[in-house]
Amino acid sequence: MLFSLGGMVVFPAADSLITLFVALEVMSLPLYILTATARRHRQLSQEAALKYFLLGAFASAFLLMGSALLFGYSGSLKISEVATALPSTNGMDWLVLAGVFLVMVGLLFKIGAAPFHAWTPDVYTGAPTPITGFMAAGVKVAAFGALLRFYQTVAAQLEWDLIAVLSVVALLTMVVGTFAGVVQEDVKRMLAYSSIAHAGFILIGVLSVQKGSAGSVLFYVLAYGLATVGAFAVATLVRSRDAEGSIGGETGTLERWSGLGRKSPLAAGAMLVFLLSFAGIPLTAGFVGKFVVFSDGFAGGLGWLVVVALVCSAVTAFYYFRLVKLMFFTEPDERTVVVRSEGFTAVAVGVCALGTIVLGVFPSPVLSLLNQVVVLLP
Repeated sequence: MLFSLGGMVVFPAADSLITLFVALEVMSLPLYILTATARRHRQLSQEAALKYFLLGAFASAFLLMGSALLFGYSGSLKISEVATALPSTNGMDWLVLAGVFLVMVGLLFKIGAAPFHAWTPDVYTGAPTPITGFMAAGVKVAAFGALLRFYQTVAAQLEWDLIAVLSVVALLTMVVGTFAGVVQEDVKRMLAYSSIAHAGFILIGVLSVQKGSAGSVLFYVLAYGLATVGAFAVATLVRSRDAEGSIGGETGTLERWSGLGRKSPLAAGAMLVFLLSFAGIPLTAGFVGKFVVFSDGFAGGLGWLVVVALVCSAVTAFYYFRLVKLMFFTEPDERTVVVRSEGFTAVAVGVCALGTIVLGVFPSPVLSLLNQVVVLLP
């Protein structure tokens, strides 16, 4: 986990395409191993790890090939120097377009954007739940940081050539994440498709390229990360109980969460906060994140994408509130028990719930701080 965390720290800060690639591998390789470490459902866990590894290798190859093309165009491996070389017309526009697009494909894979999302539901479901929370939040933050840096520095100069394709990617990501999530019967798979839908929402902020849009994107990612870690932490505490009364592994089936509010009001209440944030309900961090990102989308001429995002947000709210209804308005399932936290799970849930509410009520200081992030761009 420390190796992966080190890669996450370097990934968005890299100004060299080689450093970007090495950081990607340092971040990803430990995650492939961690995904396969589930003690229960080992076959599912190992299958998820294999899928993640194979698809991750393809994504790395795309990024590396794109980096090679950009080096051939500019003669430099530094992202800032590639950006400086772009305005020059040397008759190799196809080379730089292909290079930028291939690098973007590698980055889009890591954020789980469609059609590069196929790994997300299986990996989120098969990995141990603490690893899923770490991956869902940490990789999202690091990948969007790197994507934001690369897009605003390099790709935005080719906006007229790329915006149509990337807008379709954002649209497809929102639609796939939203409508595939509606039919899910497993909490972790539902949250996986939710993460895909949120990636589409955040892409609107990335593509808008407005003043302060980088801060808006990072605020949204922060809000999403807090709610995600908290939601998966709650999921680790919800266990199944057999006929003899022995407590087994986690239960992800939605119907098993019935009546959770009566069995454990604190766990269900925290999960309610996270689901409200995912849905973008006011006084939560998720609402502020969506508001600032969608505002940047309107300002950047992507109003049609924002309209689609608002419709998708309304649909995703349906499956969030379906879980809320099960937890608070149905009879408890006797096969389900909420175990007591033996480590720092309760602390994680509490901190994430508090952070989600505080950022929703007092977002200005954090937004002001994140809006200064543009000084870190090359």
